[in-house]
Amino acid sequence: MAPPPSNEDKIAEAKKLSKESPKKAESLYKEVLSTPPTANEASLRDFETALGGLGELYRDQKRPDDLADLVKQSRGALSSYAKAKTAKLVRQLLDYFNGIPNSLETQITTTKSCIEWANEQKRSFLRQNLETRLVSLYMEKQSYYDALALINTLLRELKRMDDKLVLVEVQLLESRVYHALTNQPKARAALTSARTSAASVYTPPLLQAGLDLQSGMLHAEDKDFNTAFSYFIEALEGYHSQDDIPKATSALMYMLLCKIMLNLVDDVNQLLASKQAQKYAGTNLEAMKAVARAHSNRSLDEYEQALSNYRYELGSDVFIRNHLRRLYDAMLEANLVKVIEPFSRVEIAHIAKMVGLDTQQVERKLSQMILDKVIIGVLDQGTGCLIVYDEVERDAGYDAALETIEKLSNVVDVLFTGKAASLE
Repeated sequence: MAPPPSNEDKIAEAKKLSKESPKKAESLYKEVLSTPPTANEASLRDFETALGGLGELYRDQKRPDDLADLVKQSRGALSSYAKAKTAKLVRQLLDYFNGIPNSLETQITTTKSCIEWANEQKRSFLRQNLETRLVSLYMEKQSYYDALALINTLLRELKRMDDKLVLVEVQLLESRVYHALTNQPKARAALTSARTSAASVYTPPLLQAGLDLQSGMLHAEDKDFNTAFSYFIEALEGYHSQDDIPKATSALMYMLLCKIMLNLVDDVNQLLASKQAQKYAGTNLEAMKAVARAHSNRSLDEYEQALSNYRYELGSDVFIRNHLRRLYDAMLEANLVKVIEPFSRVEIAHIAKMVGLDTQQVERKLSQMILDKVIIGVLDQGTGCLIVYDEVERDAGYDAALETIEKLSNVVDVLFTGKAASLE
């Protein structure tokens, strides 16, 4: 009579069946997991392998609820492992959610549950790690104020413990949250703190690439696209070295965006023809190429066509979406100024026809341009016309008056300083 199959045999069989017969594979993995591991090294290894295998199975079959149950049920057995190993296994199971679409709410609920468990078990390292993950999930959900509340608590604790590596990660997240809230001064301050903390500790390549990417994004917000480009190069190299294809592709798209914003279409073509770009070739890069071509041709029609054809590629990334909107506004302004230039009085309907846009849209843009003093004129809504005035020359008398006042102010300062010195 043949001996019953060992756990190792069951795991090997489950791996073979995972694609052809996932139900049988699931049953075999559950058989291994039904017996809690002993202190024996082989028992611990088999339990760990079965846990990972079942997690992968649920990920591949897009079953977030079953994966959440697996995380909760396995926590009791994980007490048999060392604290560092437990933290690694919990993180590994939670990572499987990343491959399941529309599982954000389940991830947040499961992560919160794991934080409570880590608190009960007094595993502070694991709790901090899970809270950092929860901040990222809140950001993905765009619950920025929940993210900030958790960041503030974490920062106080991490500064007290002097845990520099996790501190860098949390400060980087803080910068990203403030950037998303368009609070650029606080985003820059948080990034400076992160870089200062990173200077005194070894920073893993992915985290360093994250710092470089954020630096580039903040420089781009200040319209310093040359400096931003240099940071994005560093970020791309970091992600490329770690084979993080999605983030490397984003960094490359940001590099292309910088060249587009600087109207350097030849540089865009050179970048796209480079060896590195070939590795990340796809619709994302095709989308950026289409935008660059439209911008080079100064064609709003081409630009709108590119945005329509590559709606997901250009609209899913907030940073790219915002900059492309600004680029569209700049192109529209340039086209409107070109159309208006020969006229002192022109119908809004005629301008709209010339640029190929809706009359109301053009009227709104013209109003904004008048307020921003791009155009000196008024909109006559009764006749539906734009009246353009000749630009008034700057009165040199104002400059002379300001210069005289400044000199008098300096004289008063000198006299006050002399009087104060004589009284001493």
